[in-house]
Amino acid sequence: MTRRGRKNTSKKGADVNNEYRDRLFKFIFGNPNHKEWTLSLYNAVNGSSYTDENDIEINTINDAVHMKMKNDVSFLIDDALNLYEQQSTYNPNMPLRFLIYSGMLYDKYARQHDLHLYGPRLQPIPTPKRVCFYNGKAEKEDRTILKFTDGFPSKAESDIEVIVTMININYGHNMELLEACGPLNAYSWFVNGVVEKQTRDKISLSRAIDETLNEMPDDFVIKQFLLDNKAEVKRMCITEYDEKRVLAQQ
Repeated sequence: MTRRGRKNTSKKGADVNNEYRDRLFKFIFGNPNHKEWTLSLYNAVNGSSYTDENDIEINTINDAVHMKMKNDVSFLIDDALNLYEQQSTYNPNMPLRFLIYSGMLYDKYARQHDLHLYGPRLQPIPTPKRVCFYNGKAEKEDRTILKFTDGFPSKAESDIEVIVTMININYGHNMELLEACGPLNAYSWFVNGVVEKQTRDKISLSRAIDETLNEMPDDFVIKQFLLDNKAEVKRMCITEYDEKRVLAQQ
């Protein structure tokens, strides 16, 4: 495989957890021990040049009971509340989901900062920024704007609008963005490589992961991290997520 790779148009193997790309994305960019990668992604998306990873305050929702109410990665930096989601299947309902996540995060923010929501003084709150990173098999434009109001059956004017920028991060798309963020470039390259190997070479997912990691260029910033956590990476990719069983246990 060349370093640039090819666009990912192949189907996933049958033994792949449908959520593994999402879990791996969170494992890399929602990791409190590697906030420099989160900062790199933020800078690439926004064209900014922050250098202090301590400017990042991760506040991702992790609710063990309401499993559908967990977002992928959210964090505060400066005066912005950033919500990042990864999707391997095109989902036009992302604005509604982001609206729900935003409400939960603002509620959390208000309680943590003791905002007086019923007083006469306007309370300062961070500006929401919503981005969906797409790497599914359906062909999509490099950037797509999804709107909350697109789901309304009528054209009546709405008092609420939610805009989500969907960015295609399949390898071969948005290469300028990927090259501006080393961790995102490596993530996209890795996912593409695993899918291609398993589909083209008809090998097991475990072997596809091993071979893709071995072929990953040494200068890819997350390579050693993935090698050090190979067992966890494989678990995320292979283990099926049985939500109904876990909810029943709860």
